[in-house]
Amino acid sequence: MAAPPAPSRLRALAARALPYAPALAASGALGALCVRAILAQAGRPALPLDDAFIHMQYARRLAEGGFFSFVAGDGYSSGATSLLWPVLLAPFHALGLRDLSLVYAVWALGLVFHAALAVETARLARPLAGPAAAAGAGAMCAGFAAFAWFAWSGMETVAFAWILTRTARLAAALCEPAPPEPATDSAAPAQPPGAPAQPPGAPAQPPSASIARSLAVCGFVAPLLRPEGALASLLAAIALALSASRAVPQAPLPAPPLSAPSPSRSGALWHSARSAGRLLALAPLLGPLVVPALNQLLAGHPTSSTTSVKWLIGNPNYDGPTLRAALLDNVRLLVTDVIDGGQWTAVFLPEGSAAIIALGAVALAVAAHRRGRPAHAAIVGALALGALLPCTYLSFLWNRVRYVWPFAPAWIVMAACLARELGDAAQRLRPSLHYVTPLLAGAFAGALAARLPWAIGDLANSARAIDRQQVWLGRWAAQHLPEDARIGVNDTGALAYFSGRRTFDVVGLTTEGEARYWVAGAGSRFEHYEKLPPERRPTHFIVYPHWMACAPVLGRALVDATVEDQAILGGTTMIAYEARWDLLGSGALPVRSVPGERILDELDVSDLESEAAHAYALDPLADQRNMAIALAAPESSAPGELDLTRTELADGGRYHRTADRFVAHLAALPAEAHLVLRVASDDGAELAVSVAGQAIGTIDVPRGPWVERALPLPAARLSTPAPIAITLRRGAGFHAFHYWITGR
Repeated sequence: MAAPPAPSRLRALAARALPYAPALAASGALGALCVRAILAQAGRPALPLDDAFIHMQYARRLAEGGFFSFVAGDGYSSGATSLLWPVLLAPFHALGLRDLSLVYAVWALGLVFHAALAVETARLARPLAGPAAAAGAGAMCAGFAAFAWFAWSGMETVAFAWILTRTARLAAALCEPAPPEPATDSAAPAQPPGAPAQPPGAPAQPPSASIARSLAVCGFVAPLLRPEGALASLLAAIALALSASRAVPQAPLPAPPLSAPSPSRSGALWHSARSAGRLLALAPLLGPLVVPALNQLLAGHPTSSTTSVKWLIGNPNYDGPTLRAALLDNVRLLVTDVIDGGQWTAVFLPEGSAAIIALGAVALAVAAHRRGRPAHAAIVGALALGALLPCTYLSFLWNRVRYVWPFAPAWIVMAACLARELGDAAQRLRPSLHYVTPLLAGAFAGALAARLPWAIGDLANSARAIDRQQVWLGRWAAQHLPEDARIGVNDTGALAYFSGRRTFDVVGLTTEGEARYWVAGAGSRFEHYEKLPPERRPTHFIVYPHWMACAPVLGRALVDATVEDQAILGGTTMIAYEARWDLLGSGALPVRSVPGERILDELDVSDLESEAAHAYALDPLADQRNMAIALAAPESSAPGELDLTRTELADGGRYHRTADRFVAHLAALPAEAHLVLRVASDDGAELAVSVAGQAIGTIDVPRGPWVERALPLPAARLSTPAPIAITLRRGAGFHAFHYWITGR
């Protein structure tokens, strides 16, 4: 009897796509609600986060031929936190989707990944929780308000959650292949997660080699979507390595007639398979190296500018104890508020969700023991613990806690395990209670879906706010600013995308070299601007004034965009200014000078390069007390003639100091010298000055604005290097702006 014909490619593709059909239908309905709400509030396509327009701007530059340059003419930018998301968007721009029409492509991608995430979550849950609870996990995922919010936000969040979950599912499947399933179980008919029973002619489950190849690809790609994807790379590499180490000899190839299989040939095939498996295990580990390698090659440093701005580890303002305290505070906030539906996440999670997740973790361990799935449980647990990675950020609360949600599918799998174990316990007490598992899984899904109206309303309101502020100002700049304008921005996405003007990101996310100064504080940024070539300085600023915190460079206000009734913006009012650069360098010299004297050495406080050259000692969290101010010229008791031309001065300074220590470097031993200090105190202070451990006098700093005071220095003590200390003797603290050693 002839064998049945093999299914056609089209039928095979349809069979593979079939499990996605219910999820796509659910995501399509949910997407229609989200899009309708956004259009109703904003009146046109809109996105709720300015960061989404950063991706769109990178996508446009890619389509125009600029490889990850944020603005034309500025070269490569290391500010793309997702390398792949702009790459996915760029073809749509190349095909003609411009301006806001590109938002429709972003929404379409969000829909696809939203549905795919629900399917992958169900598949990950099935070996641990069974088909009924797995279907509930898919429903929980589809109805989770955070995933709905971010699927239509324009961000890569849901796509990243999908690849994390898919990597976890493939890794678990490779470590613990699924045994043949019975037709039914105690909870529900056997079927692929999220779909009806597999139709006749559908392809069989992929063999382990196919799973391994898919896993290697996912592990490689995950960190290209988000840096936290290195977790997926690690899981994939471990699973592939374990699979290769326990590989068994494959069946020998058919031998010619009258000959026996060669044991040596079989062994060679086995060793070849193991070697290939080990090489494949290295592929995921290459993924986390791609972005650092590109940054090193094209920007001269391996770290991204986003890492420099947002990552606690490596932040120069945090020493060991301060760093540990900040990390523990973030973990505490994650556990007691974020995953519990507290004030930061009430729009997405029911109150008390942390208890369900904790019980789900216990149920995960029980399910692993009962079903012999320890690797599945370990991988789900590792994915859940991935939520700790954002705790290493300066704050993970930005943008509706978007850094945490990609790890939420693991929580959903835990909830599915809880539903299954409680259902099985109920059925052991009374066999007729076979409906408890699907009932509990449905209840969990319903509790999550109950937040959808609130989340959709917040999504639409946030999109309206971004449209009325950043988008509006971007369009205003396109109409009213010169084509050669360079705009200083603190929210860089929509302003760059809609203005068509060059931008200067004061935060440093998309402008190379600026992140270091943003992290240091406003005073250091002002000092840095003094050294910038004039052609690099912005001609205008469009910023939140309180974020910019650098009033000396903000000139005449041109227009503002005020949006009330919102909770997503960095401020109610964003203002467009002319840039003002006339105060640069105005504080570089003392206001009094003696004819014939010169500056022998200078410590410009807040100037990072000057501070480093003088070994200036900083306290933890010094960025929070680093200011840039412009005031009338200080009253001075220093010797010399007053410079009447400088009526207003600007300078960076560090506030609330109790001691300043630095090392002076003089080219030659002077005949006479003075230490001139530009300092201030809110309540008055007395400062003691010493050189190389020898006290040389005290200075009284009156309450009020800055002053300049001078003390004679013992020339004999000024051998290079000369350690100088200024310590507080009376008062709560002082503010330091500048120190000069003058003499002849």
